[in-house]
Amino acid sequence: MGDSTQQALDMILNQVNPCDSDGEEVTLDQSSDSEISSDEETSPPPEKRGRMETHEWLTETAKDGTVWREEQIGRPLHHSPIECNPMDGEPTAFARRKVSSRLQSFLCFISLQMLRTIQEWTVQHARQTQHGNWFMDLPELMAFIAILILRGIVRLPAVHDAWSATLGVPSISKIMARNRTSCGTYASMTRTHAYIATKPDKFGIKFWVACDLKSKYVCNIIPYLGKDSSRPTGERLSENVVMKLMDPFMDKGRTVTTDNFFTSLSLAKRLLGRKTTLLGTINKIRRELPDSAKKTLDREEFSTQVFSTSGATLTVYAPKRRKTVCILSSMHSMVETGDTQKKKPNTVTDYNSLKCGVDVMDQMVRKYTVRSGTRRWQVAVFYNLIDISALNAHVLFQAGTGVKERRSDFLVKLARELAQSHMAAKEVHKENLQQQPPTPDTGKRALCQVKCCCKNNHATKRCVSCNRFTCGKCRKEMLWQCQVCSDNL
Repeated sequence: MGDSTQQALDMILNQVNPCDSDGEEVTLDQSSDSEISSDEETSPPPEKRGRMETHEWLTETAKDGTVWREEQIGRPLHHSPIECNPMDGEPTAFARRKVSSRLQSFLCFISLQMLRTIQEWTVQHARQTQHGNWFMDLPELMAFIAILILRGIVRLPAVHDAWSATLGVPSISKIMARNRTSCGTYASMTRTHAYIATKPDKFGIKFWVACDLKSKYVCNIIPYLGKDSSRPTGERLSENVVMKLMDPFMDKGRTVTTDNFFTSLSLAKRLLGRKTTLLGTINKIRRELPDSAKKTLDREEFSTQVFSTSGATLTVYAPKRRKTVCILSSMHSMVETGDTQKKKPNTVTDYNSLKCGVDVMDQMVRKYTVRSGTRRWQVAVFYNLIDISALNAHVLFQAGTGVKERRSDFLVKLARELAQSHMAAKEVHKENLQQQPPTPDTGKRALCQVKCCCKNNHATKRCVSCNRFTCGKCRKEMLWQCQVCSDNL
């Protein structure tokens, strides 16, 4: 019996193929039911041990002393990024209570105090350049903004075509006469211009913008006014701008997507200290990058190289031969490539899907922009302010009230609400004129109350609009006018 058992064991051992082993030790344990017995105690089977992989971790020191470690694609990194906040931004309870109409949502961004300031500076500038009695009240300024919004929806070859008999827009001509809109607006500000050759508007006033990815809501905006004395010595302008823009949104697990002008390792670490992650392209001339990441000649097409340092990951991807893209991220715990032909790493695909916030917002603003040709930079900034405020008002109105409507429909209704006060005052004024006698009152003789062209002339007639005594020099001859044109004034 013992000989037959031994022969069976030998046959099993001979049939075992060593190539089928997965690297672990193969052991044959004799079960307790076996007829083989021994006086010696059987030792416990050894533990199974996996195959040990040996890999030399390559480290490289950048010019600024940053130590980078080359990582394998698809393996977890040594640092654990913070958990991002997946929730979308929503209006606060205060905003929900305050926003019940389109005009209220618009006034959340251009407040009445801002409009009063623009009104004061506009009146002051008009009296200095035209005549001392020019005046514009707040409802008329709001009506002027309504005309700008309507003019942005209906694009015409020239500004004066909005009042044309053939191409004109009836809603614009009913709000205000054309000669009244020629004065425009004025606001005092620092004249700091910038030239960027790669932008559609190459010359103008620069604005730094932080925009929400999903709704394209402008979260924060800062004008560039030249050298900032409050910026600490040695701090990059790009870092200072990002920290200012993101200051109200720190410590909430947000993710910031930037281009190569802003992205740097020091910025990623500063944001990480405020529980905010960074994802963006980084310029290859940065001193904190390793030298091997800057080489492009010896890379194969669609190849990926990964480096890691404290709290950040650097991905070097070659979309073409002799061309590489460097992505710096503090939000990824592992870099892995896709199964497509281009083998894009997840850092590149995530950046492509997250980078479009500001660009799409700028396209949306340009679609219904109120801008027109002007040589006054104050007016150009005013136009930009209206564009961004109208876009934000649309997003806020929909989120606060739950009403979904096209942006063009929202802008038309917003313009109607902006011009409502001025139109109502215009109707009251027209009714008062109809109640007055058609000819000026030739009552008593008095001093001229207008005094725009005279000093102390006497007058016997009153103005049909303001009912003030007006002398011959301060009088304006009115042309013959039909009833239809008079009603449109």
